[in-house]
Amino acid sequence: MRFARTAALAAMLTPAAAHAVPAADPTGRAAGQTVTLPVRDALAALPVRSEDRTGYERTKFKHWVDADKDGCTTRAEVLKAEAVIVPEQGARCALTGGEWYSPYDDRYLQGPRGLDIDHLIPLAEAWDSGAFAWSPAERQSYANDLGDERALIAVSAASNRAKADQDPTTWLPPAAGYHCQYATDWVADKTRWNLSIDTSEEAALSQTLSHCPNTPVTVTLAR
Repeated sequence: MRFARTAALAAMLTPAAAHAVPAADPTGRAAGQTVTLPVRDALAALPVRSEDRTGYERTKFKHWVDADKDGCTTRAEVLKAEAVIVPEQGARCALTGGEWYSPYDDRYLQGPRGLDIDHLIPLAEAWDSGAFAWSPAERQSYANDLGDERALIAVSAASNRAKADQDPTTWLPPAAGYHCQYATDWVADKTRWNLSIDTSEEAALSQTLSHCPNTPVTVTLAR
């Protein structure tokens, strides 16, 4: 079971970028605005651009920070929020015991050791799709996004590492029953962060969503 999580987003700055910076959004969207669209309409509204990984380094996305200074990093916050059996919390937010459900491969896991926290939109994919033009503060906010429960998800380490930095063109969860949710959440997260898609990604998402309910997605825009 997954629960809503909230955290303050870091202040946003406009950096210089080596890439061509995406054109300004003409729709009047603004950070903090909440939008609701059927998922296929949300997909159609995403900007379509070629991707470029030039300059990407994972270290450019500082992650697993303790944003609220309560002793628990983002990883621990996600584990606590998504546990189906609550773990014990010790000193320095060390978690033991507990149980989690990994929807990617339809498995229950005992204890936190076999779990990874997946960035639904991988960090490299976010870079390719627009994050190359963000400030370090924006990239940190993205990498630790507790403001939308779809952004970060506790899954088995095996499924997360099989996914790596792939998009839906080349990877969908092994659990076929989760494909609709995965594609819908992918579109929602790209909408939240104003990220683009490439033509192959658009085709793959359209194909998957053509077999799914046209579920409304509600997103609070992060940028």
